[in-house]
Order: sequence, then C-alpha cells, then structure tokens
Amino acid sequence: QVQLVQSGGGLVQAGGSLRLSCAASGRIVSTYVMGWFRQAPGTEREFVAATGWSGENTIYADSVKGRFTISRDNAKNPVYLQINSLKPEDTAVYYCAVGPKLSSDYDWYHYWGQGTQVTVSS
Repeated sequence: QVQLVQSGGGLVQAGGSLRLSCAASGRIVSTYVMGWFRQAPGTEREFVAATGWSGENTIYADSVKGRFTISRDNAKNPVYLQINSLKPEDTAVYYCAVGPKLSSDYDWYHYWGQGTQVTVSS
C-alpha cells in the first residue's frame, strides 16, 4: 500500500504564488512517476504535470507551461508543484498521484493524495 500526504494550498490573490508538496510512503517503488492533477467544480479531473523518478523528465499541460514547475530531488523526497502567476481559472482541488508511467492519462496513476484546495481570487 502507498500513502500520499499533501500539504500547501489555500487562498491567494491573482498573480500570487503557492507551493504544493506531496510526500509518499509505504510500498513505493523508487521508479514510480509522480504527477499532479486538478479538478474544478463541475469539471473532470485534469492533468497538470508529472515527473519521472529522478526529476529529470517532466511533462506539463499546455495550460500551465511556464507558470507551474514540478520538481523532486529523488524518489524518496517529496514532490513539489510550484505555482506562479496564479489565475482565477487555476482554482481547483489539486491531487498528487503515483504510477508506473510518465503520462498525462490519469488511468496510469494508481495511488492518490487526499487533495488540497487552491482558490485564486481576482
């Protein structure tokens, strides 16, 4: 079993920044990919970013490129999502997830964090 514990999030004004973190524990495989998704009310869960086990390979949704940065030092450390230049449309519950493949498809992610609310005021 794998547990993911998220922290960060909150209420921020447009143009501000936040950093989300996600710590994995349990029977985690060191080569697992870690990703971030978000879900706004009334919408489907949306891919945000993902990183391979070493942190060297990353992928991003087009909507967040240049503003969001995913990072991790190695497979044992937390994964972070730095969010800059926040926009009201970034308001959502953000989830971290773990899976075996670097992908934007949430079907590849088998374990999920509890979610954390990010609210951006205009």
